[in-house]
Amino acid sequence: MRAVKMLLLAGAATSGIGAAAPQPAMDVAAIAAQRFGNDAPWYRDRIPFFESADPKIDAVYYYRWQVYRAHQRDLGAEGYITTEFADDVDWQRHPYASLNDASGFHIGEGRWLNDRRFADDYINFMYRSGGNDRHFTDHMADSVWGRYLVDGDRADVVEHLPVMNHIYRLWDDKYDFDKGLYFVEPLLDATEYTVSSIDASGGKDGFRGGDAFRPSVNAYMFANARALAKMAAMAGDTGLAADYTTRAEALQKRVLADLWSEKLTHFIDRHQSRKNDFVRYWEPIRNRELVGYLPWMFDLVPDDAKYAAAWAHLLDPASLAGNAGMRTVEANYEYYMRQYRYLGTAPECQWNGPIWPYQTTQILYGMANLLDHAKATGPITRSAYMRLLRQYAALHYQGDRLDIEEDYHPETGTPIVGLDRSHHYFHSGFNDLVLTGLVGIRPRADDLLEVNPLLPDTADAQALAWFRVQDVPYHGHKVAVTWDVDGRHYKRGKGLSIEVDGQEVARRDTLGRVEVPVARAATPAIARPINRAVQLVRGQFPIGSASSNSDPENIHDAIDGRTWFLPELPNGWSSSPSPAPQWYAIDLGKPVDLARAELAFFADGKGFAVPQSYRLQAWIDGDWRDVATPKGSPIANGITDISWPRLRTGKVRLLFTQPRGKATRLAEFKLFER
Repeated sequence: MRAVKMLLLAGAATSGIGAAAPQPAMDVAAIAAQRFGNDAPWYRDRIPFFESADPKIDAVYYYRWQVYRAHQRDLGAEGYITTEFADDVDWQRHPYASLNDASGFHIGEGRWLNDRRFADDYINFMYRSGGNDRHFTDHMADSVWGRYLVDGDRADVVEHLPVMNHIYRLWDDKYDFDKGLYFVEPLLDATEYTVSSIDASGGKDGFRGGDAFRPSVNAYMFANARALAKMAAMAGDTGLAADYTTRAEALQKRVLADLWSEKLTHFIDRHQSRKNDFVRYWEPIRNRELVGYLPWMFDLVPDDAKYAAAWAHLLDPASLAGNAGMRTVEANYEYYMRQYRYLGTAPECQWNGPIWPYQTTQILYGMANLLDHAKATGPITRSAYMRLLRQYAALHYQGDRLDIEEDYHPETGTPIVGLDRSHHYFHSGFNDLVLTGLVGIRPRADDLLEVNPLLPDTADAQALAWFRVQDVPYHGHKVAVTWDVDGRHYKRGKGLSIEVDGQEVARRDTLGRVEVPVARAATPAIARPINRAVQLVRGQFPIGSASSNSDPENIHDAIDGRTWFLPELPNGWSSSPSPAPQWYAIDLGKPVDLARAELAFFADGKGFAVPQSYRLQAWIDGDWRDVATPKGSPIANGITDISWPRLRTGKVRLLFTQPRGKATRLAEFKLFER
């Protein structure tokens, strides 16, 4: 009790740690049912539940968990990975559909799930199975450390240290030993058509070329080096820890000395191209870009008013502040918003002005760091942070429909890229911003829980009168944070309160920082049932077949390891609307033990409906035999679980009848041993 009092800021009061506090009314089951319908069971015991006085932020928060869920691809024995595009794209890593550039956001969001499997499998894939192929720049090692700050699992965080070290050293091919900085082609920084690449083409293009010493890649490598130093120290490798500490410090020094522009009061690129008719080696780019704020995302920048002045450009309508969101380059750039690239007649993504959720997320992280622990914040206030967070949330809305897309016009907020792949695009973060910024949970490596909500004072137009988040995993415990400005909403007293495992451990009347000792507990074990029905490589086992619509791609989609029910993106095998019995079969290629199936059916109230009746059959002794005959219809837009006494078979078939005039879409068909 005394330790809690000592760690609370002035004006705080504490409740007895051992005394259970009255629980605010937050009906998790009802919220899950409201937000996710029949798919609620997937979320109910996994996600932290959040509510606030802003219904739009709440809606986007739950929508972003749907995006996360939709992008979990089951690879069978390889476990789960997180994808970026729901539709396959040419530049992904085949056959897995993985990309590494947004991995930091994927891990950042996934670290808050109570089910640790998804982030853990993804990290294992990236480092154990060669998933991080350096296709793009990334801050993955830093995000793995960030995951450890939440779950506190020491064994997990150091497991892949040798591979992380190896990958870091491979980046020497993009390191200028004379300048002490990393360089990269903007395309390989996932930011094609930026100032350095467009200017290196003489304004004619900008998709390829334009190698530059960029704030992004150098901030990523700084953050990764710092994380590796901490992991190495934890693993007892003092030499490696010292090496990476030195690397991080050297990079920080060079970024501050060479990528800070006194003229532009901003972090900028310098051209690295040595043979170019339009730009010169080491010449600074001529305009400010949003990427110049990335050093703050990783706490690379000293707490100094000189640097904090850069944030004025983010709020300036003549520079980076668009009417609907953050411009990726300021408005006076010669080639601002010039559209260069099309797929057919549809415009492709470019970063010469459009709003990009990827960098918007990064800049909001940087703002949160500045507000949380800097004295020199320049023009950035908590009110500005909340305004921009709300502005970002608004981009998710296409009318009344939620759909995060690739890029947006900075003045109107309308999507630019008009391609199917753009829907529900997981190349950004949101829920991590809510939990670490708005709610203010600042995860740590020591045995303290620190909370500092970044809300403005209650009189401010951007203030929130109340919020609550609960079921937040932290160091083996479950945490809840509640803010109620006057106590009227939750009727349990005014102010900020913290609960650990259902017991109130701290309270203060006003907004402010709270630090509470939380002894580390064992993290829950990870259950890893293996789906035997995933077809990673088309034409290889397992192989699907069907009674109708036997196009190979249509059939493949029911066993591709992807499950979602988003109407904008058809997924799965779609039958013909025939009154005749229909079937979908899986040939596993060899006999395996099976005892359970998961069926995911999509229904839209129009052309697709769930079967009226269905049964599961297995190939036994040369014939199809029923193994499960459930009553009624399966679940629409959710998971129907079927089990039977374990048997050994090499083929399984789903047989069903469908409503007259309707087709059936089997989004995913999974098979398990137990």
